[in-house]
Amino acid sequence: MQIFIDSADVKELKALAETGLIDGVTTNPSLVAKAGRNFFETLEEICAAVPGPVSAEVVAQDYETMLAEGRKLRGVAKNIVVKAPLTPDGLRACKTLEDEGHPVNVTLCFSAPQALLAAKAGASYISPFIGRLDDNGQDGMALIREIRATYDNYDFQTQILAASIRNAAHVRDAAIAGADCATIPPAVFRSLYKHVLTDTGLEAFLKDWRTTGQSIL
Repeated sequence: MQIFIDSADVKELKALAETGLIDGVTTNPSLVAKAGRNFFETLEEICAAVPGPVSAEVVAQDYETMLAEGRKLRGVAKNIVVKAPLTPDGLRACKTLEDEGHPVNVTLCFSAPQALLAAKAGASYISPFIGRLDDNGQDGMALIREIRATYDNYDFQTQILAASIRNAAHVRDAAIAGADCATIPPAVFRSLYKHVLTDTGLEAFLKDWRTTGQSIL
């Protein structure tokens, strides 16, 4: 499963990219606002730091303006993926942009029928929001399983990008359910390393090594 980072913090993204474990980045208007910097300068720096796909979202609501915004975003860097909402105009814009060779990430998906429409529009990615469904008393991970089954039934090539990830368990379950990618906050990414037995095991190994009085270097 590919791991994307959900952030517009350039400094943090550069540091995480150095791990060699990051496959891409997703941004949204809220994350850009939080960063408090020029939108296009931020995108350029992110695209330079992370060679994989970088999702940048249109903010227009009508088809024609979405197209114009999507084309402009694609001009920022070759690895930009245009992010469009799962609305009638958004899916129409998705179809046109994909036909022009511009990859699209359809966002704010909350049902398998919505995901089916996105795949038929030719979307490169569909972003089901797991955490928000859980917050609403529904089973977010069930949606990943439903989309996976639907796409496999018809050999759709749209990649399932699990979004609104809240914790390491979400990452685990999304991988088991067959998501192609998961986009996660930096703090959740760092939590993937953690397990109490790893920490205690390392501590015991190092304690025993010190008793030998030896050095590897």
